[in-house]
Amino acid sequence: MSAVRAPAEALWRSLRLPPESISSLQLTEDPDPVVNSSFRIGTAAQTAIGLSGLAAAEFHKLRTGVEQTVTVHARHAALEFKSEAYYSISGESSDNIALFDPLAGVYRTRDNSYVRIHTNFPHHKQGILDILGCEPTRESIANAMLNWNAVDFETEAANRKMVATALRSFETWDAHPQGIALANTPPVQLIRIGDAPKRGIRGEPTRPLDGIRVLDLTRVLAGPICGRTLAAHGADVLWVTSPKLPALPNLDIDTSRGKRTTQLDLNDPSDRERLASLAQDADVFLQAYRPGGLAAKSFGPEDVARLRPGIVYASLCAYGWDGPWSNRRGFDSLVQTATGFNVAEAEAYAAYTGEAGPRPLPPKPLPMQALDHAAGYMLAFGIQAALCRTITEGGSWEVRVSLAAVGRWLRSLGQLDPITAFRDGAPLPPRDVNVPEVARYVTKVVQAQGADGKTDVKVMTAVAHAAKLSATPVREGEAPMRLDAHLPEWFPRKGE
Repeated sequence: MSAVRAPAEALWRSLRLPPESISSLQLTEDPDPVVNSSFRIGTAAQTAIGLSGLAAAEFHKLRTGVEQTVTVHARHAALEFKSEAYYSISGESSDNIALFDPLAGVYRTRDNSYVRIHTNFPHHKQGILDILGCEPTRESIANAMLNWNAVDFETEAANRKMVATALRSFETWDAHPQGIALANTPPVQLIRIGDAPKRGIRGEPTRPLDGIRVLDLTRVLAGPICGRTLAAHGADVLWVTSPKLPALPNLDIDTSRGKRTTQLDLNDPSDRERLASLAQDADVFLQAYRPGGLAAKSFGPEDVARLRPGIVYASLCAYGWDGPWSNRRGFDSLVQTATGFNVAEAEAYAAYTGEAGPRPLPPKPLPMQALDHAAGYMLAFGIQAALCRTITEGGSWEVRVSLAAVGRWLRSLGQLDPITAFRDGAPLPPRDVNVPEVARYVTKVVQAQGADGKTDVKVMTAVAHAAKLSATPVREGEAPMRLDAHLPEWFPRKGE
């Protein structure tokens, strides 16, 4: 077994995929430190992206007999792990586009600890301000937060359905009931949820996911990255969002690549009927509601499996399906803080610089939203592994991925020596697609013409997909660049 492929091989085998296929995956030797972090982000990035590409190649081989290699370069993978920061529209730089709300971040608490708040969505921002009873400025929040203990504020925020987490070390998280509940949870799980005949092989697909229809009901990063990846391999991905919920356009533009976008309000009976009709003709149902959220609207895993036997139902959440936090809202930055990464990274950096100040140190985040990106590619890996099962075994399948379980996997890869990590790890380049290192890995994406027929076509420069398939290169294609560009309907399959 190749040492560099060992993490990929362990995950590949865990999903009962053919072990001989792993030799077709070509990764960068000694990928770490790929960036200035003590965590093995190079290994994580090329492994997660590589597995998503290899699973696509495996599905294609089952349908066509075509074999191919999948190659991933670690630094390219690391840049793709921050793709939302490296794009421009029609020559306009994205370096002044904020990825986080100005009020988001960490604040010291009364008990000499820290809390991280997430305020990218307006209702989350207002909810935090309501708890604190303060003005919408960092100074006002900082002063008000000093009246709270970290865990007390975290608990109050959760009770009000807001998003904030207290700073914890790995040791504290491991002893927490949610940490205990996740202790043996793999980063990606496949669960058979119903019976169905084996998938028939029809037509002559020229790309791995030709003819595969994906309903994408996700938001922010991890889920939309998964949908973008499936689209790159040929799937017809219909990204369904709600017209009643706030969007994150600075992220959505990049993650819309290759998809079609439409909007349905699931609180409207007619829109629910439309979604049910779409689901009946789908192959994959991808969603990132909290556990049980869609079941309340009759779109849970078993509901959709009854509606469409043979479906692959993919679920993403923050903290997993078991334990006291299973219904808690969360985002990458908050999961990093809650589960110990920010403490471990801060301690490693202090060891490098010789910092001997009082503890706890200010939290230090990872250089990118690594949990989100890894989770997105793990979802794509799991979905395509499940699609392989529909050919070899039949059945309906659920794929489960949580940010916290992906974090445990990243942690299991180990930490680098602090000197090696921060002396030798190159920082990510500036947010400019014209910087030579970034320009080496970008591609051009044309704005898709929407249902309204508008012709003011824009051109996006964005980070190309890092997984290179030798026989079926990914489709960079088009991007709607907005969430309401298309009608809620499927393209006809070839031959229909």
